[in-house]
Amino acid sequence: MNGGSLFDIVGPIMVGPSSSHTAGAVRLANLARMVASQPIQSVEFVLYNSFAQTYQGHGTDRGLIAGILGYGVNDERIRDAFTLAEAERLNYRITPFSGANNYSPNTVIFNMILQGGQPLSVVGHSIGGGKVYISKIDDHNVSIRGEMPTLILFYKDKPGMIWQVTKILAEQTINIATLTCNRNQRGVEAFMIITLDSLPPAEAVAEIRGIPDIYTVRSIDKLPA
Repeated sequence: MNGGSLFDIVGPIMVGPSSSHTAGAVRLANLARMVASQPIQSVEFVLYNSFAQTYQGHGTDRGLIAGILGYGVNDERIRDAFTLAEAERLNYRITPFSGANNYSPNTVIFNMILQGGQPLSVVGHSIGGGKVYISKIDDHNVSIRGEMPTLILFYKDKPGMIWQVTKILAEQTINIATLTCNRNQRGVEAFMIITLDSLPPAEAVAEIRGIPDIYTVRSIDKLPA
């Protein structure tokens, strides 16, 4: 094999021997990119457990880079992810973590710097069969699987915020599938995650952003099948 990996031979249609390590890595990075919702200047991929041990042979590194660039699991450009990252001036670093931890076997933390220097940290997991989920955004515990269109909102914790947001969605006749909210501290910052039957139009998202004391709104479409 001349030092190559199975990924090099079979290409991106079957990206290596494990869907968790390869196709899952692409989809997970796609989801992290959508959470960012704006250009990513740099990213550190911190790999844990099985990801950290086998990322080169299984093409996890290429999958993560390709996914953060926006390529899908069947894109032939995955094999050229390193070259494409350089061409697109994406600064990246891959950091395998070898210490003890409580993360699931295929976990990666995306430490991103967004346009304007804003930091964003996303903790993601690949759980097999190309299925993925995000468990943390910055200091907030979340559960985002990319299976339905989703709104993520960070806002000041005060009465009436849920009503203001859902009123706008109702006016657009957009049905809510699930709504969860939580807060780190009463009266300070809270977050809301709403899964929807369809993605809101840009003008509705802009209207939600215009609600006083909403800090961040991220609109995420579902991942491609």
